[in-house]
Amino acid sequence: MKKKQLQAVTKIIAGQSPESSTYNSTGNGLPFFQGKADFQEMFPTVRMWCTSAKRKEAEPGDILISVRAPVGAVNICNQKSIIGRGLSAIRPSSSLDGMFLYYFFKANEKQIDALGTGSTFKAITQETLKKIEIPIPPIKDQKRIAHLLGKVEGLIAHRKQHLQQLDDLLKSVFLEMFGDPEQNEKKHNISTLSPYITHLTSGGRGWAKYYSDSGKRFIRSLDVQMNAIGSDDIVYVTPPNNKETERTRVIQGDVLLTITGSKIGRVCSVPQDFEEAYISQHVAIIRTKGINPVYLSFYLSMPACGQRIITKQQYGQAKPGLNLTQIQNFEIITPDIDLQNQFAAIVEKVEGLKSRYQQSLTDLETLYAALTQKAFKGELDLSRIPLPTEPDASRKEPAETEPDIALPESEKPFHFSSPTKSHTSNLSCFEKQKPMLLK
Repeated sequence: MKKKQLQAVTKIIAGQSPESSTYNSTGNGLPFFQGKADFQEMFPTVRMWCTSAKRKEAEPGDILISVRAPVGAVNICNQKSIIGRGLSAIRPSSSLDGMFLYYFFKANEKQIDALGTGSTFKAITQETLKKIEIPIPPIKDQKRIAHLLGKVEGLIAHRKQHLQQLDDLLKSVFLEMFGDPEQNEKKHNISTLSPYITHLTSGGRGWAKYYSDSGKRFIRSLDVQMNAIGSDDIVYVTPPNNKETERTRVIQGDVLLTITGSKIGRVCSVPQDFEEAYISQHVAIIRTKGINPVYLSFYLSMPACGQRIITKQQYGQAKPGLNLTQIQNFEIITPDIDLQNQFAAIVEKVEGLKSRYQQSLTDLETLYAALTQKAFKGELDLSRIPLPTEPDASRKEPAETEPDIALPESEKPFHFSSPTKSHTSNLSCFEKQKPMLLK
């Protein structure tokens, strides 16, 4: 596939900063984009307007690229606007499809970032930007590549949306079943955690010397996510045979809580059949009796209850922390255990759906990475990819439709209504949104 320098197939407009007196937030003048902070998934969001007569303008369809700290991020301009010196606008010629160029930059963001210079404030010069080489397949193939990548990207966005909807659904169900914990309008018992705790400990120091390529799972603070144990960048240890090892061993039904640093307060329960594992010094084990660990984990994760408690209890500002006494004194509502167990069963079903969607998302992201690599090397068979027939996608928000080309998918997506603030009794809100989970 032949390549050309960017300056040969585009017009590049370097942004400049107008006088600050010409900025406003009331809608006077043209939208003003200053840098990556204005970028969203594909199109920038307007936060500021500008009335300066001395300005650099971007047109709809231009590719906006961040040229100063950070370097390489791109969005598509969808309205006439003014650009600051943190951006450049790249206007494709007739030989270059705008969406093809957009996806090329997205696929090569890290490589373009590496071209930036400056020890304190990284930036890419206009001369460097102009000399970036772009693959130039026939224009119809450019459109096919952009069409294909856009469809896969749309599926990825849908999967992420479905996962978020399932999380929102569980929050809605929690409030439906237990009411607002802060108001406690359902008059549940209130207690500290202390009477329910059978084992409470934090991890010890010195585990680094036991790291190994295989062995037993070692759970650090970054592995504890909200109501889930992470599966990326897993670390293993070969634990010694001593009391410290036994004290910090994780078993199913434990609740894990991060107790130091910027990620303080992340919490999850350990599922059944979880592998043998041990915790770092930044994580605490809360082992209880008489309270469902899934309920407890979810309670502690809720912003209006558990997270508020953790924020109030923690000490230190530069490096916040929680000690074991503070954890014992967490004040929680304790609904009937049967109701807690019912909620845990619902969570298990929803987590099953999430697992399938997460696997679908992982597969799609892997596919997207492979397609981008092959597309810009000229290694894709494009004979079965139709030319897009709809108007230029750079000038409108992407339609939320399923692809018309054969791509890997999970089960047909469910469509939920958004959780509302008002809830009816007896789980009717939940039943309307996902009746199959209650079967």
